[in-house]
Amino acid sequence: MLKDLPSGSSSETSAVDGRAVLQALPMAAALIDDQLRYIDVNPDFAALVRSDTVALTGKAVEAVPPIDPERLLPPLRESLTTGRQTRASGPGSAEESPPAGELECRCQAVGSAPPCVLLVVTPATGDAPPAQQGRLKGVLDNIFAFVGVLAPDGTLLEANRAPLEAAGITLQDVRGRRFWDCYWWTFDQNVRERIQQAVERAAEGATQRFDITKRLAGNTFVTIDLMLSPMRDDRGTISHLVYSAIDVSARKEGEAALLRSEQRFRQVVESAPDGLAMVDMAGRMVLVNAGMESIFGYARSEMLGNGIEMLMPERHRPAHGALFQGYMGAPSARDMAGRRELYARRSDGSEFPVEIGLNPIPTETGTMVLATIQDVTTRKADRRMIEKALEEKTILLHEIHHRVKNNLQVISSLLNLQARGAEPGVAGALAESQGRVKAMALIHQLLYERNDFSQVDLSAYLRRLCALFQEGYRGNRANFALRVDAPGEIFLSLQSAVPCGLLVNELVTNAVKHAFPEQRAGHIDVGLVATDDGHCVISVADDGIGLPADVIPGVSSSLGMQLIPLLAEQANGEWTVHREHGTRFELHIATAAAEGA
Repeated sequence: MLKDLPSGSSSETSAVDGRAVLQALPMAAALIDDQLRYIDVNPDFAALVRSDTVALTGKAVEAVPPIDPERLLPPLRESLTTGRQTRASGPGSAEESPPAGELECRCQAVGSAPPCVLLVVTPATGDAPPAQQGRLKGVLDNIFAFVGVLAPDGTLLEANRAPLEAAGITLQDVRGRRFWDCYWWTFDQNVRERIQQAVERAAEGATQRFDITKRLAGNTFVTIDLMLSPMRDDRGTISHLVYSAIDVSARKEGEAALLRSEQRFRQVVESAPDGLAMVDMAGRMVLVNAGMESIFGYARSEMLGNGIEMLMPERHRPAHGALFQGYMGAPSARDMAGRRELYARRSDGSEFPVEIGLNPIPTETGTMVLATIQDVTTRKADRRMIEKALEEKTILLHEIHHRVKNNLQVISSLLNLQARGAEPGVAGALAESQGRVKAMALIHQLLYERNDFSQVDLSAYLRRLCALFQEGYRGNRANFALRVDAPGEIFLSLQSAVPCGLLVNELVTNAVKHAFPEQRAGHIDVGLVATDDGHCVISVADDGIGLPADVIPGVSSSLGMQLIPLLAEQANGEWTVHREHGTRFELHIATAAAEGA
């Protein structure tokens, strides 16, 4: 509290103390008595109301107010009556008001015999930029918190209400004591010594300002921004020290949080196995991690401040400037290379393949780019080894299928030779076996031709298989017509294609043998149709005499009937037989995705 400041400044010591407080405040301020007359003002206040500091002393506030008296006087009276801080705002009352427009006035009662009011005037925070609003609000919220006047030897003469109430003490508890012996500092000897040193230096004429911990009631603590300013009289002698401070605990916590965040960021950056470089809008590296040193062989100091071009091969440097500026025109997170291979250059001049990711980061100084750089030398070498192994495997499989096809053809030829001199029943059995071998050989032939060993084009296979049937019966004056309807491309896996081919071979062979007795004419139709994206139906139908009721696939003793359900199961399909208007077998089976789909 600033006590003993009666109207007209009857107490010389208190007037000097009040003047010292006013001079210490970094904004327009005035002391007003309980009759609402000016006791004293600082130069900023005098300039605000377009008057002289001496001329204002003793003048009624209503005569020279900083804002409209109807807005200012009620909160002044309320502050005198209640002791609370009050506010008022409005346009400046002086002619040619400052460009800031609205002014904000804060009133705080000080002293008690009789009380007076400390009036502080600032531009309204709403007219200030957002960044300044926060700083100004911090000052306004705390300007009344810690203000006091000391004698040059450090004796506390006056203190305002806020620090006393916050500490749970009264002015009588601290007035007349050395400042460093007051409650706020006695919790720690180092803090007391720091305050004493500051008082001694301020008494020698050097303003002191630093952050320090201050004790409040209940042994709670805050961090304050403390300032001790020497005040001189008309002879230039230091007569008083003005103590002022604001609570900066929130700022300190924010700074600590920011420091922790920066430390975590640096830990993440440094521990990243890849190279990370932050590049400013001019293309200069402003941050690099240990990965960059390891990858490129440069010391960190050699890279920082230099253009990113130093890490590029000479042939790429001329074009980089235009490319970088084009990217900064519309920055986005992306892969730098696209489909092109990128190469970087080490400090020893050697080049190596890299992959670079770009990520724009907005900052206060403009957009920066975080580049992630990976040395992919090992990966490319591994890929080449895999590609080489795959190529060798492909050649090997190609040769295997070719040899299997040739061996099956040899077996087919041997069966054909053996059937020539055999009895009719044996010759028929050998011919059926020969057909089965040809069906399997055709699978390997198609794999060999397409150079794809994972799947078979079922449409092409059925057309080729039926062509073999037609070729085999051409010289026997066949009384039936074999037709194939297998449009488009439908693929089966190799595991399903072999049993499917054998199944079609059995069904066509059975139809040839039994559907058209006594040279009866007819048709055998082989069809293939896709039912959806993942399934198809293979059908073999004839318009012959039909399948007898006592002939049941899988039950009847003939080899062909025994093979039908077994082959369907091996192909992971489901078969059905229809006996109306001849015989129709259907196999429902899953297809494979086309190559490249």
